Amino acid sequence: MTESRIPYTQWIGRHEITDDDLGLAPALAAAATFDDTVTPLGNGSALPPLWHWFYFLPKTPQALLGVDGHPQRGGFMPPIPYPRRMFAGARLRFHRPLIIGQPARREAVIRDIKEKSGRSGSLAFVSVLCRFYQDGALCIEEEQDIVYREPGPAVACPRVIDWPPLPSCVWSRIVEPEPRLLFRFSALTFNAHRIHYDRPYAINEEGYPGLVVHGPLTAVLLMELLRRETAQAVLDYSFRGLAPLFDLAPFRLVGTLVDGRVSLEAQGPDGAAAMRASAELAPA
Repeated sequence: MTESRIPYTQWIGRHEITDDDLGLAPALAAAATFDDTVTPLGNGSALPPLWHWFYFLPKTPQALLGVDGHPQRGGFMPPIPYPRRMFAGARLRFHRPLIIGQPARREAVIRDIKEKSGRSGSLAFVSVLCRFYQDGALCIEEEQDIVYREPGPAVACPRVIDWPPLPSCVWSRIVEPEPRLLFRFSALTFNAHRIHYDRPYAINEEGYPGLVVHGPLTAVLLMELLRRETAQAVLDYSFRGLAPLFDLAPFRLVGTLVDGRVSLEAQGPDGAAAMRASAELAPA
């Protein structure tokens, strides 16, 4: 008898509302994690772009976590059985900053679900639209791309090369993705996915050569590079993950500003692009 299959399209249009008081403590913890000693943070301060990821967090009971550390599926997100889950990319529009210490609301809706077959097996793509409001005004729009895929072959340890020199006009930073940074980011986002802190699990169960750098962490670090180099407000930001990064070797962040638009890239130890991002800046 053929196994019955849940029509995941039933989840399209599903809504979720999360309220948060936007307290000061997560912002201070984020500043400590990123060694940020210059951004003014206090009740009434503007929350830096992407730091809303440290709020509106799911509070899944411990008993309802899966073996991999993710919440068991079938609530807001569809119960797609493929074990590897990735936050693969997003597109954001910043209308106005969220203000620390003032209540805010996140409204999320599943926009689309698609299943495909690729070289690594079956995949499912879930598009989630999130809108963030404060005092009844729309502050941020974010469309997330969540990807689920079947287990594949073990991922090879990355090669390490000497990065080519960069022109003087290019922003850059070298990041050492050591376990303390990954642990702190997991704590900031209340993310229990074991590939980021449990090395035996990451290697033996999911086939990675080391601890996996969170995709959102790389996206935030690219944004922090931008914030370090310019005081102009960010109007929109998009990113797409291309390859995983691990705690086995440093990676390089680079950015180029041309006519109010910034192109950003995280380069793995092999020199290949692991993430690409783009941002539009407000006029100076």
